[in-house]
Amino acid sequence: MGIALKKNEISTIEAMAISVAIMAPTAAMALNGALVAGTAGTAVPLTFLLATITIGLVSYAFIQFNRIVPSSGSVYAFTALTLGPRVGFLSGWALLFTYLVFTAASCAEVGAFLQSALQLIGLHIGWFMPSLLSLVCIVLLSLFDVRVGARVMLIFEGISICLIVILSLAILLHGGADHRLSPVPFTMRNTTLPSVALASVFAFLSFAGFEGASSLGEETRDPQKALPLAIGSAVFLTGGFYLLSSYTQTLGFGLSAHDVREFAQSSAPLGILAERYISHGFAAILMLGATLSAFSSALGTATTGSRMLYSMGKSGLLTQKLSHVYPRFGSPYVSLMVVGVIAVGQLFFLRNLSGTTVFGYLGSLGVLSLLLAYLSTNIGYLVFSYKRSSLSVSSSIPALAAVALMYILYANVYPVPPYPSNLFPYIVIAWLFIGIGLMFVIRECTHKVELWIQEEYHYNI
Repeated sequence: MGIALKKNEISTIEAMAISVAIMAPTAAMALNGALVAGTAGTAVPLTFLLATITIGLVSYAFIQFNRIVPSSGSVYAFTALTLGPRVGFLSGWALLFTYLVFTAASCAEVGAFLQSALQLIGLHIGWFMPSLLSLVCIVLLSLFDVRVGARVMLIFEGISICLIVILSLAILLHGGADHRLSPVPFTMRNTTLPSVALASVFAFLSFAGFEGASSLGEETRDPQKALPLAIGSAVFLTGGFYLLSSYTQTLGFGLSAHDVREFAQSSAPLGILAERYISHGFAAILMLGATLSAFSSALGTATTGSRMLYSMGKSGLLTQKLSHVYPRFGSPYVSLMVVGVIAVGQLFFLRNLSGTTVFGYLGSLGVLSLLLAYLSTNIGYLVFSYKRSSLSVSSSIPALAAVALMYILYANVYPVPPYPSNLFPYIVIAWLFIGIGLMFVIRECTHKVELWIQEEYHYNI
């Protein structure tokens, strides 16, 4: 049984589809705009603008690394090359945790959005069974040629984005609730800078997973060119979409204090606006679009998570069974099964909560771990540049990104959030300690990573 992924399978567009699908723009706009409004008031699009700039800084290190060492290990490989095998393993371990919980979170979101869409047409179902069924479909799709999953994600997300663009145009043509366009949402006239900074945490969550294409380094055609283009395009095209949607949602609800409260307290702002500006039927279709977006996100995280497990199995850090691939399609089927089983366990454990609550809990857990992985990658690129004596003005980009990430990480843990969110940092820390324990149990861990890096990239740590 081979242990190699198929080469040259994925185009630039398909790689970009992976990153966009994990970010799930439609699903993000269906939830996160209201969260931002609760803190930043009318300055929702301003907050997303600042978040786009920040994530653009963060993406610089990923783009540069993919020009040098594209790998299915993504953060795992990048930080092992620069900060050493131990930090590399822990960074990859942190990102793996993100993908494992994001897969379950997005499946819960599928169930929650489908539940809302069917309620609009008079059907009432629970979220749990649709979530499980979506997970089964995701694992099956992921077992096929990776291009199949990438194209499904591109189609699903494309449809749902088009629906939101239609709604946005309807709101713009109507002039919003006040029947006129206004620049106020791009200013701090009704808010303060600290409020915008705090709200940017929620906007930042909308970009979580932008680096997903990095895990396809071994399967993409001309990865040194394709992956940087895919990641950069995904970030800025999605950022532009967020600016449009957040601006029109803010106008759609209105700019008065009462209107902002309605926006902030809405659990389905897109559905409300679709009913208000187009029709009840379009609202149902839009929520179905959000369901497709959540499905494509789960498909993307399952795909990238399985590639990380594959990479860890291939390097010998975890059982090499994880590096087994399906001969016909070249997919890491053992790793995919592990991702699926872990997701089922999470959904079953949280089945008595609402689907949106499950998504919120698991999403928050994943983001805390994700911030650590992003931080290590940007610090790693600074070290990489220093070792190669290539520090320049552009090196300030990952430095600024690291500062921004540390602030966002701090804002997520202090002030201490209420129960059970106050437990989330400890769960992430526990996961990291499990990784540290593995390094002690597998005593040759460091040596295995060194050998893997030397073999794959002809690079001595």
